[in-house]
Amino acid sequence: MTTGGAPGAQSEPASTGVRTRSQHQRRRRIVQAAAALASRGGVEAMQMRTVAERAGVALGTLYRYFPSKMDLVVAVVGEEIDLLEGSIERRPPSATTAAGRAVDVLMRATRGLMREPELADALIRSLILAEVDTPFGDRMTDLLLRVAGGKPSAETATEEQYALVGSLASIWVHELLEILRGRRTYEQIQHRIEIAAVRLLADFQPPPSTSN
Repeated sequence: MTTGGAPGAQSEPASTGVRTRSQHQRRRRIVQAAAALASRGGVEAMQMRTVAERAGVALGTLYRYFPSKMDLVVAVVGEEIDLLEGSIERRPPSATTAAGRAVDVLMRATRGLMREPELADALIRSLILAEVDTPFGDRMTDLLLRVAGGKPSAETATEEQYALVGSLASIWVHELLEILRGRRTYEQIQHRIEIAAVRLLADFQPPPSTSN
């Protein structure tokens, strides 16, 4: 009797793992479909039924993963930040100042978003106009805090540090909109962000040395 129950007990974690992988792949397919549509027609093109058809899932399945279009927008933005964080992990900023490292991150983010300007414009505008809380600003602020030095993350940063870095992130979003509107060149926004970073992060300490 005890041996008969063993296979069933062992199969549950395996089936759960397969189901989790399948769900993750389905979710990623939905997000990629939404991003592809937004890159060609803005957020207006991200109609839930159209996204479901492009992703090859039932409309009800889509709504289980993303109850609203804004949830989809947030997920697409999250994907972009994931890519940025991966880039930072592979090639950390090498500047010797907090401002320099922050500028490196923001300009990498700018280059990544500008590869799909229609998508960038749609996402940024939607997040600015959103009436719900989105993780975009917090995640960018947390990333900037980690690379700027002084404090490793938003959890341990002082209120002043969080406010200063958050202000820099807000300036970047404004400048990004300006370049999308054709009012700034890439070089112009880099110069303006460099000025803002130097002023705002002047008192940040360098990250602790890892050498013995």
